[in-house]
Amino acid sequence: MKTIKSIFKTLIITAITFTSCESSDDRDNDCDGVVCNPASAAEFQNLKENAREALKQDFQLTVEDGITTLTTANGVSVSINGACLTVNGSPATGIIDVELIEIFDKANMLKTNRTTLGTLPGGDKAMLLTGGEFLIEAFQNGNEVVTNCPLELQIPSNLTGGTDPAMELWTGRVDENDNITWDEMEGGPQGMGGEVFSEGGQYYAFFNDFGWSNVDRFYNDPRPKTTILVAPPAGYDNTNSAVYISYDGEDTGLANMDVYDPVDGLFSEHYGQIPIGLECHVIFAAPNDTGGWVYHIQSVTIAANDQIMFNAGDLISATDAELTSAINALP
Repeated sequence: MKTIKSIFKTLIITAITFTSCESSDDRDNDCDGVVCNPASAAEFQNLKENAREALKQDFQLTVEDGITTLTTANGVSVSINGACLTVNGSPATGIIDVELIEIFDKANMLKTNRTTLGTLPGGDKAMLLTGGEFLIEAFQNGNEVVTNCPLELQIPSNLTGGTDPAMELWTGRVDENDNITWDEMEGGPQGMGGEVFSEGGQYYAFFNDFGWSNVDRFYNDPRPKTTILVAPPAGYDNTNSAVYISYDGEDTGLANMDVYDPVDGLFSEHYGQIPIGLECHVIFAAPNDTGGWVYHIQSVTIAANDQIMFNAGDLISATDAELTSAINALP
């Protein structure tokens, strides 16, 4: 593996020699402020946070009303029991503010960096297909609200292509690099976990905590698996850009290359879970200098130990709407 990475690194350096801008004049005339002036880590983080803020839906409930059912823009029902809410350890009273994000498509997964990698029993990660990702949070006067009994979600399964009886319930944890990993909930609604079942064109999910939750199952593919490496354009790394994999034929999942080697400058899927022969699209995405995106999409059929390179000259500058159309148009 180290030999492969070393050879690939040499090829990258050669490519950068021919594609990099060589002077400030070249930068101004040829790069148009996009390619040779990569955004900062803070700008990339702000872009992702703005994408999440744009999806946020705001509700209110009154504790004394008991169970309140909120309905999202996509027709998901969220039921919260006011009698179970506490603030700073004391029973809540009065008005509670509820904030909710729902994600069903690849474009919003990419823009918010809330992708679908789940933890396997051995600790590795693999691609999940979703019936809906949700962030539910509650506050009162800026203080976090906690629940001590189950929340209930009713999710129309037609939002993600129809009912899949293999779906399970997952909870999301976000790491220091703003990448999310999904862990399967266990223990049922009276423990620390949750459960989900389907009936009448709906998923019914029950879980005990606010935060990120997800109705998912692992992507199944019997073919041998491999690890792949991806080289970003010069000036980009995991702080100011990201690399994603869209599996052809699967509209409800998006994997991200969440491992980056700063020595070799390569993104990696080091879990070895990419099927050999998989037809997919590998996506590079980063901020541009006008509050939008630069991106490039490569159509790839995965080979063993595949190595993929993105060049600065291929990057496309796009608005949020243009990127959304490009990602959701993928097969």
